[in-house]
Amino acid sequence: MSVNFQDVLNFIQARDVNVRVKNQDNFNGEILDVISDSREVKPGTLFAAIKGENSDGHDFIDRAEINGACALLCEREADSALPQIIVERVRDYLGEVASVVYDDPSSKLLMVGVTGTNGKTTTTYIIRSILQASGIRTGLLGTIIESDGVNEKDADRTTPESSIIQRQLANMVKNGCGACVMETSSHGLYLGRIKGALYDVAVFTNLYPEHLDFHVNMENYFEAKKLLFTKYTKPDFTGAANFDDSYGQRLVSEFSGKILGFGLTEGADSRVTSSQTSINGTDIIIETKGFDTLNLHSPLVGDFNIMNTLCAVTAMRGRVDDEAIIKGIANVPQVPGRLERIDLNNGACVFVDFAHTPSALKSVLRVIRKLSGSERKIISVFGHGGGRYQQNRPELAKSASEFADEIIITSDNPRDEDPRSITEAIATGAAIPYKIIVDRPEAVNYALENLKAGDILVITGKGPEKFITIKGKKIPFNDAQAARNWRDNH
Repeated sequence: MSVNFQDVLNFIQARDVNVRVKNQDNFNGEILDVISDSREVKPGTLFAAIKGENSDGHDFIDRAEINGACALLCEREADSALPQIIVERVRDYLGEVASVVYDDPSSKLLMVGVTGTNGKTTTTYIIRSILQASGIRTGLLGTIIESDGVNEKDADRTTPESSIIQRQLANMVKNGCGACVMETSSHGLYLGRIKGALYDVAVFTNLYPEHLDFHVNMENYFEAKKLLFTKYTKPDFTGAANFDDSYGQRLVSEFSGKILGFGLTEGADSRVTSSQTSINGTDIIIETKGFDTLNLHSPLVGDFNIMNTLCAVTAMRGRVDDEAIIKGIANVPQVPGRLERIDLNNGACVFVDFAHTPSALKSVLRVIRKLSGSERKIISVFGHGGGRYQQNRPELAKSASEFADEIIITSDNPRDEDPRSITEAIATGAAIPYKIIVDRPEAVNYALENLKAGDILVITGKGPEKFITIKGKKIPFNDAQAARNWRDNH
């Protein structure tokens, strides 16, 4: 499909009668890409000049032109000979314009969007495993990785800029994917980063206090999550929502007939009727209204992974056959930083998990305690991110105190905050013995050095992250790799 300046202009004019145009006659050729980072511009690129919090794309138009931009999407006239489409707010059109340029890739894929506070990443991995077991090559966009079905790389953030998403979806189509599974964050939904994409399946995992520095209150946070269902779904979409969560119940009620409620609560459409979990995995029986009973084995452990599995299965019922669900659950891969296990040579073991909210930390430690019994010592190492919901800090220590025997409080990503102040705020909630070691590598190493046979070290907060962010600098460090390196040297 060939797209030119007039095609993009027609699309925007159909939505905005106040759009302005400059230098239209200077356009030659076709638009091949839509890019908002001037450093990535190449010939055939429509450069989108976004005015952000920290920088203004209009200041980099000269660089974009030097790199070969063929046209501009901007918010004010530029001193440039390039053809320009001038709108009030570029982000309002970026995703949809990119969708036009990349030939509407989401319409060619089975799109699955997963939103919620906890469980998004694991749920997307499980759904991808189910889809691939059914023979559908599946792309994945989320917190840990970005996969276009052929190439895989570390993710920069959960929900990228809308033009990047559209390019990734187009690459998935080009690589023979039939589906995409994607985490959709509240920020990404609220800021319109998924504009241009519509979803066949919408999934809601749960809602706990988080990001309230941005959303202010829980109702606003929920309304941002709800946008996946109200604004970004295809007409015949189906979905799944956590019926044990009051916000999930609201979604099931509002979208009656389209969304199945899953959970333990009376009235849920999809329920686990039996489960047995051990250190080697979990056996689960799931009953869903209107479908046959499923007997499943998953290599994942823990109550919350039973819920993640129930969530994924409920979302996929009717989309793939039961055989694919059974096979996909059995073969789901280890999710990096999600209850990731490293066995040490002295008989101790380490679990690394992304849990960074009080509820998530409590769930992880509860699972470890249940699997290990009361006779094994559990040491919990965690911190809290700078510039995040500060009320969670003492609550994290309270959660850890319920199931751990000892706490080591350290840094997470302090960002621009004083890490010592963060750790001291966390410590106010501790009800069991604790130690503050502000430097995270030092804290992890201290914990590893003091582990005895049978002890369990649980390192949480950063999961698969490979850096610690301090005052704008990224310091290389990964919890799981640190544990493996220690093991290999001892």
